[in-house]
Amino acid sequence: MAFGTCPRPDMRQTAKTDEIPMDFPTPRPQREPMFHVPQCVVWLIGVIVVAHVARTLLPADASEDVLLRFGFTPMRYAPGIDGGGPFALAAPFIGHIFLHGGFFHLGMNCLWLLACGPIVARRYGGFAFAVFFVLCGIAGAATFLACDWGRPEMMIGASGAVSGLMAASVRMMPWPGKPWLGPDGPLVPLWSKPVLVFTLTWVVTNLIFGATGIGLGSGVQEIAWQAHLGGFAAGLLFSSLYEAMSRRRAV
Repeated sequence: MAFGTCPRPDMRQTAKTDEIPMDFPTPRPQREPMFHVPQCVVWLIGVIVVAHVARTLLPADASEDVLLRFGFTPMRYAPGIDGGGPFALAAPFIGHIFLHGGFFHLGMNCLWLLACGPIVARRYGGFAFAVFFVLCGIAGAATFLACDWGRPEMMIGASGAVSGLMAASVRMMPWPGKPWLGPDGPLVPLWSKPVLVFTLTWVVTNLIFGATGIGLGSGVQEIAWQAHLGGFAAGLLFSSLYEAMSRRRAV
């Protein structure tokens, strides 16, 4: 009686067939956001936009009253003119920043704020950034007052304050040929070539606005070259002051 031989099972094959495949989720690489915009910049732009939209939704008489109360008019401060009490005289120095002549005017200022604001905000933080913005706007209004003393043209818009952020950002950006020491490194000196060239370009551009009268019409000055120059100068100087105060706190 013949006995057949039973083939031995292939243990390697059995082990392979008994394995249960385990599908582990592959971690997806994190995507960097397209824009790194600090929240304080987004909130500031939001406040400016809401202020303009709210005014446009008011009845015509109420909207005009807001302009008269918070728009910056040099004649309000002239001798012999009753400009109101302390609040009525002080409010336009800040209030004009949040008033705009139209959505194009609003959009241009918001775009420049979006471009220059994050550089300053990351360096100083939200609260100090907001104070810096307002101080540059006040400096722009003061310059407008000094240049147009007693005149009836009204200035509105955030361009003076934005010009200050632009000036400060120029001193905080890396420039070709200059060592970049990171966001907390020293400011680019006032007398350095990049700052001088940018400042000269900004001054000449705004003097052209002043000489040609661009932006002046209907008693409201939307392109106030005086405020641009005043805010820009304030941004250059206030950034040095901020740096000195920061170093003092660190010590």
